[in-house]
Amino acid sequence: MSFYELDGENLTLDEFFRIVQQQEKIKLHPRAVENIEKGRTTIEKIIQEKRTVYGVNTGFGKFSEILIPEDKIEELQYNLVVSHATGVGEPLSEEIVRAISILKINSLAKGFSGVRLCLVEKLIEMYHAGIIPVIPAKGSVGASGDLAPLAHYTLVLLGMGEAFYRDERMPGADAMKMAGIKPLVLKAKEGLAMLNGLQVTAAIAGLAHRRLRNLARTADVIGALTTEGLKGTPSAFDDRIQRARGLPGQIQVGRALTELLKDSEIRSSHEDCHRVQDAYSLRCMPQVHGAVRDALSFIRSMLAIEINSCTDNPLIFYEQEDVLSGGNFHGQPLSMVSDMLAITTTYLANISERRIEYMLDPNTSEMAGFLTEEGGLNSGFMIAQVTAASLASENKVLAHPASVDSIPTSANKEDYVSMSCHAALKALEVVENTEYILGIELLCACQAIDLKEPLKSSTPLEKVHQLVRAHVPHLTTDRYMKPDIEKARELIVSGKVWAEVRLELDVIGG
Repeated sequence: MSFYELDGENLTLDEFFRIVQQQEKIKLHPRAVENIEKGRTTIEKIIQEKRTVYGVNTGFGKFSEILIPEDKIEELQYNLVVSHATGVGEPLSEEIVRAISILKINSLAKGFSGVRLCLVEKLIEMYHAGIIPVIPAKGSVGASGDLAPLAHYTLVLLGMGEAFYRDERMPGADAMKMAGIKPLVLKAKEGLAMLNGLQVTAAIAGLAHRRLRNLARTADVIGALTTEGLKGTPSAFDDRIQRARGLPGQIQVGRALTELLKDSEIRSSHEDCHRVQDAYSLRCMPQVHGAVRDALSFIRSMLAIEINSCTDNPLIFYEQEDVLSGGNFHGQPLSMVSDMLAITTTYLANISERRIEYMLDPNTSEMAGFLTEEGGLNSGFMIAQVTAASLASENKVLAHPASVDSIPTSANKEDYVSMSCHAALKALEVVENTEYILGIELLCACQAIDLKEPLKSSTPLEKVHQLVRAHVPHLTTDRYMKPDIEKARELIVSGKVWAEVRLELDVIGG
């Protein structure tokens, strides 16, 4: 059995996503073991020398000037964890919690947090056993890290709190006992090291990014199907137009759309039609979808750094035996990235909803109203568009930036906070809404393609059409539509839509 070795330095985003999705086994790299032990040795030396160091033998936040006696240090760490476990709301998903575990272990592997090796090994043991701490989603302001969520995560390490284990929600003590893992008693600095950090924000933002990346490339495929369904022209996707502007994402999307629409019978059937230009929602896909691609590149570059970062405080620089207090726990970079994720995804949602409406309006589509051949008796896709409009409008509210907000905490000691976790949670919700909107567009586009029979679309788009029809039949008369929408979304989220055209688009970096 192979193990991925975490060293706090070299984890890539693709490796991170793979480990979380496939629940791969992990272990510490020998270099990480050495660094953790060096960091802990520095902490033990500080205690022996009775030096006053924040987070080691002092209170926290506003109480940082209060010295804690050596015989009270274990109690201090315990009190820190239980007092900070104040999160509320629904629990974070199992996938997110696994991601948090990987990021926390990877951060501690750098050795800058001063924890004992046995603590990190205990976290790995819990991860392999499938213990999923119950972490309420709400309660972090993204400064001093994600304090409340990580406190709930840490409770289970202490044999407290709640956890999901073997598909059951139970007390953390029971989960640890059933898994045969002994709870840990925290020593100096360890409670603070567990709570300080932005692993919750980074995990949520990272997984939202992964889903948006899939959405962005799938939106090109669905948009191309819609172009066919509306008898749109691919001339606006010409590579010369895109290169005249020069934006990499725009060039990439233009080439993808051109490739997807190549050699289509539907296109050939209307080359001499009366329309001179298509609506922006078709014609400007390279510009809009391309902007999403470029934003994703920046977001990815930031997340690639964050998943290997140490966002604890204070940091133990063991080579110099220095302990420095700073602000790496501040979530502003991740807050900004998460807001970009939400705003960027909203672009895809808005333009997709416009394409849906364009297909349903007989005045613009030149097809049967609402894509139903017996209108009046049947409503067709009328209310599916209403759902898309509802979700698109909800996205606009959720896209309002959280990163520009701040509420001072801890008696003004923490006077400027980032709201990074809030931003990441919003971004994930926007992504989910947009998956549904694109699912609705996929259904409408396939219905429009049906109405063009016996003409065929291009080879790659016919593959996508057949995939959808293998799971969702043509809408002849009205039926219960929610299962159709859920299935279309699942085809998108699973990557099956993209897989049908991947070979054609891989050659152009699609």
